[in-house]
This record gives sequence, C-alpha cells and structure tokens, in this order.
Amino acid sequence: MTDTILQWCYIGPGRKPGPVMKPEQLRTFSIPTFSSEVAPATSTMLDRWALARIQRTVASAPIRFALWDGFELPPEPRQAVGTILFKNRRALFSWVWDPDLNFGEAYMFGAVEIRGELVQVLEHIYRALGTAIPRSWWQWQRSNDVRAAKENVHQHYDLGNEFYRLWLDREMVYTCAYFPDPDCGLEEAQIAKMDLVCRKLGLRPGERVIEAGCGWGSLALFMAREYGVTVRAFNISAEQIAYARDRAKAERLLDRVEFVEGDYREVRGECDVFVSVGMLEHVGLADYPTLGSVIDRSLTAHGRGLLHFIGRNRPGPLNPWIRKRIFPGAYPPILAEVFGNVLEPWDLSVLDVENLRLHYAATLAHWRQRFDAAASEVAGRFDEVFIRAWRLYLAGSQAAFATGTMQLFQVVFARGASNGIPWTRYQQDGSAGPWTRVTR
Repeated sequence: MTDTILQWCYIGPGRKPGPVMKPEQLRTFSIPTFSSEVAPATSTMLDRWALARIQRTVASAPIRFALWDGFELPPEPRQAVGTILFKNRRALFSWVWDPDLNFGEAYMFGAVEIRGELVQVLEHIYRALGTAIPRSWWQWQRSNDVRAAKENVHQHYDLGNEFYRLWLDREMVYTCAYFPDPDCGLEEAQIAKMDLVCRKLGLRPGERVIEAGCGWGSLALFMAREYGVTVRAFNISAEQIAYARDRAKAERLLDRVEFVEGDYREVRGECDVFVSVGMLEHVGLADYPTLGSVIDRSLTAHGRGLLHFIGRNRPGPLNPWIRKRIFPGAYPPILAEVFGNVLEPWDLSVLDVENLRLHYAATLAHWRQRFDAAASEVAGRFDEVFIRAWRLYLAGSQAAFATGTMQLFQVVFARGASNGIPWTRYQQDGSAGPWTRVTR
C-alpha cells in the first residue's frame, strides 16, 4: 500500500485531496495475524476434535464445518446454508481459544473461508449462540478521555470522505435510516430519519440546538434549512468538520449553523434542544455521567433532547474484533445504563423510547450492497484485507440487528419539571401520523 493511497481523501466542495489517516495506522491494520496458506498435512484426530467442539457451540445452526484436507462435519439433520472452511491449524485452534476475537481476525486475513451467503450464515450463528457469555473484566471498556476519543474517531471516521461517499447516501449520513415504507430507497429513508428526529423534538423556528457528534453535518443543515433553527454542531473529526463547513457555505447556511471542531465535553452555551445521533456508542459507560452533566448545563429550564444510539437488551462489552479493527473504544449500552447514568442524575424525564433495529438492518443491507458494488475501487485504494474486514463488519452488523443481538434506540427526554412537552405522540394539526410537524 503506497503513501499516495494512504493519503487519499476528498474533504468537500472545492477542496483538494489531503492526508487523513496516518500511514502507520493503515499499515498496522494490514499486518497479518493469520496466514491464508492451506495446511499441507492431513488433519489429525486432535484437529477433528477441535472442529467438532466449534460445531457444538452453534449446534442448532445449519452450517457445515470443514478442514483444509476435505474433512467435514455436516449439520444434523438440516441441510446446510453455508460452509465454514479452516485453511490451517492456527486458524482452527484460535477459534477454540477465543472465537469472539479470532472469527474476524482469521476471516479478514483469509485463513477462514465462509461459503454461502455471508449474512445468512452469520444470522444462523447469532441465533444459535443465543445470550452471549460475559467476557472477563479486563475486556470491559475504560474511560474514553479526550485524547482517546480523538484517536478512536480518527481511526474510523478519517479513512477519507471519498471512501464513505462510495457507499453512503448523497447526504453522507452514517447512522440508521428510517424507512416509512420497507421498499423506499436509502436516500429517501435518510431524509425521513432526519425529519423524524426533528418532529420528535418538536423543533420551532428560532430555537437554539446543540448537536453532539454531527458527522458530516447533514442533520444540522437539515434542521436549520427545514425547521428554521440555529445549530451549534460539535465533532472531533477534522475531516468531517471541514466537509460540513464547506457544505454550509455552499448552502448559504453559515448564519444559522456553526460547526465546531471539539469534543462533547467542550460544549458551552445554552440551548433549547440537545440532540445526539450516533455518538453515545463512542462515549463509553464510564463517561456517561460527564455527558449527562454537559446536557444539564446546556439545556434551558424547558429544554428537551433526543439520543439516538446502538444498544443491547442485556449488558456486555462490544465484540473484541469490532473494537480492535472497526470501532475502538465503543460500547453499546442497555437502556438502564443510559437512564441511570445520563438522564436520572439530572432529573431529565424520559418521554418516549422507540426501537428501530429492523430499520438499521435494512440500512446496513443498502450499505453492504453499495460497498460490494464499489469493492474494486476500494481495494485499489486500500487492499483486500481491508475489503474483507469491512465486508464482515457490515454483514455482521446487519445480521446482529436482524436477529435482535443489537438494538437501535431513540430516546426523547425533557427537563423533569417542564410542562412544555407533547400531550401525545400526535400533534393537533390534523395529520394522521405520529410525530407530525408542530404547527407554526
């Protein structure tokens, strides 16, 4: 991988390509931990015992397990939907030792092949595994201070804006979409999601909004343009902020939207509305009280807010391979952790909770199809290891939301003493649907 490739990035209208991820970071990503070489020796009884042990962990999954010499263990009594092939002994025994980490490691370096439709195979594995076994205490997340948060964001979000442009929607929204109709396209669904957020918040012209974790700025610009509010949007990704500022200038919204390169802990000033879409997963459980204090010091006496985040039904750390290769420092919380650590200490009342996990499964299906369509271009700019890692991440995430392993929550909240809250989900403007626009 050349330095020219490592510097590939497009950061917005009228801007020139420039360096993004440090070259050593991408080189480190592709340092092999496994070999794709096929073992020359015939499998032993010990190898076959290990394969049988792996199969027993997902005994109900209709998956065939195979070794490098052709030895197979078919599923009983069902027909297999796919085959998992181990190419060598190191890959095989790594799954016995730590399958949560080494499933992804062995796959991304080609030491394991999955034959069959990847998402379907993964869905059967997730269903067969059921409730995950809690991991050891040292595998749980510690605090994400400002330095760690910047490094984590840099590793994932600063891969280059043009990389994400290849497979995201035209608005560059990298969070769960909302599909009013299951058959609508990704572009329409992302617009619908942003509008849903605004309607849940009951935005009114002239209100002041703080957005924590604004990505490429799409929601902030949408709120200002469509609902007439002013927005201060925070993000610690320099590349995303540069893109968002260019877009605000191009859309002549600089007087209503300010993009701030800063951590959520650096938020200052008062607002009527606090919104965070897709940031809470990156905050870390240890820092939830800090986030709660930021919301408390920001909101007016009648303020309200919305948190949109990936979560779980039962507590547990994020998959170690995802944390190592894709989202370092991330943690998907259960609702009780958010309520108890972010909202309750500050007397913030929960008004509404909605779970959009099937919408995220649909979003990921669109992303995965677009990513696969652009795979040759991505491979030319990165490498095949990167392609396999991201393909597994997208497919695994789709399977996780489809099977209920992961959830997608939207939580609406307000000051505990405020009566300026919706009477019901249905506003009195004659509309038939929930969360309709407030009459102006």
